[in-house]
Amino acid sequence: MLKHEQDAGVVDTGSLVRRWITYVAGIYVLTLGVSLAISAGIGISPQSSLTRTMTLVLPGISQGTFNFILELIMLALTYLAMPKDFKLRNFLSLVPAFALAAFLDLNLMLTSWIALDAYAAKFALLVFADATLAFGLFLMIRANLVLMPVDMFVNTIFKRTGWKWGNIKTGFDCTLLVISAAIGLLFLSAPHFIREGTIINGILVGQYVKLYFFLFKKYGSRKPADDLGPSLT
Repeated sequence: MLKHEQDAGVVDTGSLVRRWITYVAGIYVLTLGVSLAISAGIGISPQSSLTRTMTLVLPGISQGTFNFILELIMLALTYLAMPKDFKLRNFLSLVPAFALAAFLDLNLMLTSWIALDAYAAKFALLVFADATLAFGLFLMIRANLVLMPVDMFVNTIFKRTGWKWGNIKTGFDCTLLVISAAIGLLFLSAPHFIREGTIINGILVGQYVKLYFFLFKKYGSRKPADDLGPSLT
């Protein structure tokens, strides 16, 4: 995927400082989107549904903390999948994972006042939330820096098996949904946070990201005629 995006002139290969600023901003915007989707209350992404469900099972622990625990588990599974290819630098992925956990808890607090009754309003908020989440993801991909452990695990399975990346990601998301539903049934009598919004999220986020790449390629990557600096491609 990244190779295609580099060919499209979207991924930033310039200033490292600028890329880190873009990456951190992307993490914040992504977690804001997740928080807004939770406030919509009609279903959230597979990963969020699992970590959110865990906050009901163990209410003393924040969702950000559970998200970080999940990232730790994924890093361990990445090692078990391909131990010979695992490098010490892979632990750097825990830095953005920690930032994501902190930003998530912050944004959940900032959006906790949102309470909507009308379904149309909830649906509109979810659509906006998915657009926000996708824009954060777009910024992170554009920065082209460190993979989160979850994404690292999916990429590792892709390298080990040669299966299609999209199929692996779909299978991974479905596994998280099954685990989330099972925990809900076991501890809470019913699954939680898995609704029509979960399907909407799965459809819209990918389409939004494609739209952002298209718009950036068409408008954002243009340079003035007198700009002789190096291209981002």
